[in-house]
Amino acid sequence: MPTASPTVNTTLSIGPHAVQPPVVLAPMAGITNAPFRTLCREFSGGKGLFVSEMITTRALVERNEKTMQLIRFDASEQPRSIQLYGVDPATVGKAVRMIAEEGLADHIDLNFGCPVPKVTRKGGGSALPYKRNLLRAILREAVAGAGDLPVTMKMRKGIDDDHLTYLDAGRIAVEEGVTAIALHGRTASQHYGGTADWDAIARLKEHVPEIPVLGNGDIWSAADALRMVRETGCDGVVVGRGCLGRPWLFADLVAAFEGRTEDFVRPTLREVADVMARHATLLGEWIGDESRGVIDFRKHVAWYLKGFAVGSEMRRRLAVTSTLEELRAGLDELDLDQPWPAGADGPRGRTSGNNRVVLPDGWLKDPYDCAGVGEDAELDTSGG
Repeated sequence: MPTASPTVNTTLSIGPHAVQPPVVLAPMAGITNAPFRTLCREFSGGKGLFVSEMITTRALVERNEKTMQLIRFDASEQPRSIQLYGVDPATVGKAVRMIAEEGLADHIDLNFGCPVPKVTRKGGGSALPYKRNLLRAILREAVAGAGDLPVTMKMRKGIDDDHLTYLDAGRIAVEEGVTAIALHGRTASQHYGGTADWDAIARLKEHVPEIPVLGNGDIWSAADALRMVRETGCDGVVVGRGCLGRPWLFADLVAAFEGRTEDFVRPTLREVADVMARHATLLGEWIGDESRGVIDFRKHVAWYLKGFAVGSEMRRRLAVTSTLEELRAGLDELDLDQPWPAGADGPRGRTSGNNRVVLPDGWLKDPYDCAGVGEDAELDTSGG
């Protein structure tokens, strides 16, 4: 457990927005929708920055119905933060101008971290920063279209250990007016396996001292967040898989950065069950259909129950419920007096790694040639 807050400035400036403590919810596809952001924000007491799940720029420009729902923010969300994914500078520019001119958000983050093969094989996601001129063109269009809105970016170290891009990408970002950079300390080939390279975060901070650098990767607890800031000198942390099934991690993060380590949340299973029911309820209200909300919630069940003594049959039952009544009835059958289990603060979510990165033919021949990236690289897939 940490014993004190970091001996650094714990206010992160994202343009005009002061983020205190410097804690950011990482965009995760199908996860960081409005209901989940609501839970995380409530536990944090409204402190921190909570980013939407990824929005493809082409779908936004075309005003796709599903996409327009994804960018709806609760009135209490301030600042409103959208992550965009795009591969075409002109389309990215149009999407950013649309957000700025229509007042759809207060902050724009750009995704260059997705390692999913169906994205990288088209030259998108974590493959894109290898093409330095294309990256520069996208950032230039985004910053120009954003007006007064701050533009940030999230990226990985590179494609693999032989094709690292993060230092070049960081310098390009500074030169094009990006407000801050978040670095996931893994390459695309690592996906979510192995150990995040926090030394790379420190090197990026030294390389681009002009703007804030945020660290991402292997933050499973508030202690991890404080350690990352101390060891790397980064200006803030981005938390993704660590909060899956554990939105109260943001209460711990706020307490840790404020030096209140005695206030860490260690819920009983009864308290976890109450959060699970509320999460499913919020999803139903957001979608406009209780059953669809509960079905969407199913993927969260295993994360919430991690470490608790709940049999496999009961876990299966809870993961196939389709009404709030069914979900609550199943939860009521559990031994709800169980304390927070030892070890439940550890890794959760995807852990696969050492994957060959699928790239367009000839992608690695020239790090500056922008040819070969088409609109079909824009897919509704997120991550990073």
